[in-house]
Amino acid sequence: MTSTNEPRQQRADLHMELEEYCAHDAMALAELVRTRQMSPAELIGLARRACERVNPVLNAIIEFYDDAEEVPGTDDGVFAGVPFLRKDLGASERGRLQERGSRLWQGHVSTQDTYYTRRAKTAGLRYVARTATPEFGTSGCTTSRLTGVSANPWDLSCSAGGSSGGAAAAVAAGIAPIAHASDGGGSIRTPASYCGLVGLNPSRGRGSAGPSRQDPLFGMSRELVVCRTVRDMAAALDVFSGPEPGDPFIIARPERPFSDELQYPTTRLRIGLARTSWGDRDVEAEVLAAVDVTGTLLEELGHEVEEIDSPIDVETLRRALIGPLVLGLADLSEAAKSLGREIGPDTVEPVNLALYERAAGMSAADALVVFEDMRKARVAMSLATQQYDVVVTPTMPMTVPAHGLYSTVRDDVSVDEYLANEVRNFGFLGIYNVTGQPSLTLPLGCSDKGLPIGVQFAARFADEATLMRLARDIEEARPWSGRYPAVHAAAAP
Repeated sequence: MTSTNEPRQQRADLHMELEEYCAHDAMALAELVRTRQMSPAELIGLARRACERVNPVLNAIIEFYDDAEEVPGTDDGVFAGVPFLRKDLGASERGRLQERGSRLWQGHVSTQDTYYTRRAKTAGLRYVARTATPEFGTSGCTTSRLTGVSANPWDLSCSAGGSSGGAAAAVAAGIAPIAHASDGGGSIRTPASYCGLVGLNPSRGRGSAGPSRQDPLFGMSRELVVCRTVRDMAAALDVFSGPEPGDPFIIARPERPFSDELQYPTTRLRIGLARTSWGDRDVEAEVLAAVDVTGTLLEELGHEVEEIDSPIDVETLRRALIGPLVLGLADLSEAAKSLGREIGPDTVEPVNLALYERAAGMSAADALVVFEDMRKARVAMSLATQQYDVVVTPTMPMTVPAHGLYSTVRDDVSVDEYLANEVRNFGFLGIYNVTGQPSLTLPLGCSDKGLPIGVQFAARFADEATLMRLARDIEEARPWSGRYPAVHAAAAP
């Protein structure tokens, strides 16, 4: 382990302005640390300055650590010395607050580093801050009664998405090049799409959420990152991939590191292109245009592209998505007991309280029906799409919405209305949480208002390698680097 406080005279001096820091991806910053042109403390200082510049209007960071520059870490990993942001839900750090966006957990301090956190530290990532998340991660927008509203840096009146909205807003605004994120029904891909980032939900079992949450949300939720470049995404997938003790199952290991896949050519792929809704909400014209442009690009790259109908009926989709969402709050009473607190309107937001009450009324037989509904959805998707190497869809059927439309703080929305909205808006995303297939969103479109539009690519189970190669080709053909939102740390204050 190398000290973060090496004397300046032992390194080549490189004075970096904030604008330069924001222009580097994580791999580029790590190279500066490894070659001793920059120290981790200097990079963290730049991240702090970036946060001070933009976070007052974004509310993406809920805590920047006072001691961030002094925390030791390795300078030898693939992400040596790179500032890293932790979503306040999922992976935990020993001795740091983790409040899960909820007043129920307010002031809670974690007692362990999860496997994810240990891998992040081994790779050289330096945890510097916590990012905002909606309560329990159950919402597609990042608003909570504990921390308030997190805004989209492209338009402050719009949602940053959820539940990794704080992470996505912070990365898009230049505070850090990469951030922890998790996805149980679209929570990586939604904010990545809304904020113009790269976001991958890996295959079920690709990484571990242990030691206390080996297979969270009945196998629907996975953890990785949001970032700006494909090479950062591939490197992160290498860092966080691999089994840990207690994991429920082991999937096929990759043939080679995912970063190495970026050096290999992409074979001709058979691609299914979805232009129609997978729920009961039509795809908006601007989103459809982005999908069509992507389809044309894929044909230009030499792939076979054909339009596909919805591979799953709305009722099967509805049952597969709604059941796990409700059942996921069934153990909230045990959590409250361990915290010495009561569940009620003073500790839990209105929609989540209604979801919890519904979950508390479910029987063991009801739970078995939920698992059977998920199984049926997996089979239906597999049979309908097995002939395709990749399926391309909109990430979201609509452009970036205003704040609060899907918020759990609303007391004017019934639980049934809220659940219906989940199917209506997140059908392209949640189904891949159910099947466990890897699915990736790339920032390939732009609305008339200048807001990002994401396009999703899903591969066969355990085939992230194909997604990495294809994403590299698309990034080279239609690069998105250099597109900065209106609120960005590199802009004049």
